[in-house]
Amino acid sequence: MSSIFTKIIKGEIPCYKIAENEDCFAFLDINPLTKGHVLVVPKKEIDYLFDVDDDLYQKLFLFAKKIAVAIKKAYPCKKVAVAVIGLDVDHAHIHLVPINESADMDFTRKKLKLTQQEFETIAANIAAFI
Repeated sequence: MSSIFTKIIKGEIPCYKIAENEDCFAFLDINPLTKGHVLVVPKKEIDYLFDVDDDLYQKLFLFAKKIAVAIKKAYPCKKVAVAVIGLDVDHAHIHLVPINESADMDFTRKKLKLTQQEFETIAANIAAFI
């Protein structure tokens, strides 16, 4: 069975897409820690990040770097943090989260509740810098 991320990539489930290329896809996390929280995934469905072959792994992180640069321009912050957890969805993914303090990366805290318009604006703001 396809992961929810594969369904998003195929357009079967809507998302707030930031960018994509032949191998990678970036979209807003719908349960964000901060405004600008993006997920970067390989288009190939692989459960565990460290099972990704070396070529795709490099492509994924270079793609994530471009997205992180765009996030920082769209949402000025001290850093764009990177997290790889992978327990919620069986599809390798990288969290990119604009942060100003360590607490911004606490995945146990309450997530932001944003409107569709807010998500659309955030996605457009980040995409404009790619």
